[in-house]
Formats: sequence, C-alpha cells, structure tokens
Amino acid sequence: MENKWAIILGCSTGHGAATAKQLASEGYGIIGFHLDRGSIKKDALKLQEEISNINNDKVQFWNANAADKEIMLEKMIDIKRIIKDGEVKLLMHSIAFGSTTNFFDPTPVRQRQMDMTQHVMAHCLIYWTQSLLDEGLLKAGSRVLGLTSEGSYKAMEGYGPVGVAKASLEAVVRQIGWELGSQGITANTIQAGITPTRALTKISENWEDWVERTKERNPMKRVTTPEDVAGLVSLLLNDKANFINCSTIFCDGGEHRSL
Repeated sequence: MENKWAIILGCSTGHGAATAKQLASEGYGIIGFHLDRGSIKKDALKLQEEISNINNDKVQFWNANAADKEIMLEKMIDIKRIIKDGEVKLLMHSIAFGSTTNFFDPTPVRQRQMDMTQHVMAHCLIYWTQSLLDEGLLKAGSRVLGLTSEGSYKAMEGYGPVGVAKASLEAVVRQIGWELGSQGITANTIQAGITPTRALTKISENWEDWVERTKERNPMKRVTTPEDVAGLVSLLLNDKANFINCSTIFCDGGEHRSL
C-alpha cells in the first residue's frame, strides 16, 4: 500500500472530520489539527480512536492552533518523522474560526478581529503550503483544498469578516494552483451548501431557519452533509482529477443556482 497522507487543518467536526474518516477508509494516514475544549475535545479524541481502528493506527491529531506559524514549524518536524518516506497527498484547510459580526452597527468589527479572521481562515494556508513544499512533502499529484461558501460573494448579516476571509481563501488557493501547477500540484476550493455543523450555529442564532429555507430552495430538497463534501474530496484525489486546478467546485446539489 502506498504511504499516502492527508493533513487536515480543522479535523474534529464537520467537513474535516467526515473527510478524515472517508480517507482513512481508503488507506490514507491522517494528520489532523483542531483547537477544542470541553466536550468537543472529547469528541476529537473519539474520532482519532475511530480513525485508528479504520486505518491501522495511521493517525495523529494535535489539539493546537494550526494557524500559529511557530506551532506549524514545530509540528513539521513531527510530521516528517511520522510520514517518513511517504508524501502528503492532501493539504486541506477546514478551519472554521473567525469573528461573526458586522462592519458597523450593532457591534462594529475591530481591526484585530479582521486580521485574525483573515489569517486563520485564509492566509495561514500559504505558510503551510510553503513549509510542506520546502520539506519535499508535496509532490506531483498532491492537492491543496480549501472550503469556501456563498458568503464569499454574497453579503449577509453577521458574516462580514468571514465573507472577506472566504474571498481571500479563494484567491490564495487560486494563486497556489497557478504557481505550483507546473509541478503537478493542484489547488482548488470546494463550495459546500448550507450544512448543519457546529460552525453554522456560531454564525447566526437563526441557523435552524436557514436550514429549513435551504431545504425549500435546494433543487434536491435537502441540505449538504459533511459526507457529501468528503465524497468530493475523495474524487478529487483520484489521478483522473489531475487537470482540475485553480477552480471553485460546488458541492451543494445546485443550491447556489437557486434563490
């Protein structure tokens, strides 16, 4: 079996967790970062154990801030030791942590909130890609993937900082793919539809209404699930997807085409 690994930034819940389980079932080793406390931390430990049982203990989770460059460089030493002569087939950015507020009333966003949201949800992917490339862990056939949303091009209540960060993430990923495409390394973003995850509950108190409205407007009359996204990630890792680059791929049942 090939010594293939996936690094998932934001692995404990939602799309990151579903992707980790899907790829583990296909023989991938999983390296995951999450930043959780309390019950969610316990959930992450359970997920790590589940993945260990699936892929014969080829898993390492760290409860650490993956957006902190010093932590990234520190853990890079461990990542090289764990992977050995293998390669990172996937670097996936699935971190959902940012300021959910407006630019103006009732609680105007502050500069440090904007800066933090931009770095955590977009810019840190640049430095992860740089570091893995420098260490020779990204090779022809490797994928860099980011998760975006319709908030990257639509304005909505309380989503300003995150919407800006999602637009930035798309630009970051596009540029990565443009610069590394000649090496056979591709980069794309996945736009999932409204998905009832923990991250959604942090965006709005009315998230349950969002879910019900989405079911009505979605052509397939349901919301997106993390497993839908995990399935797409699996497809994109196939060699037949080698020429898909610098693109945003929709995984929403046609939701973005409906009012």
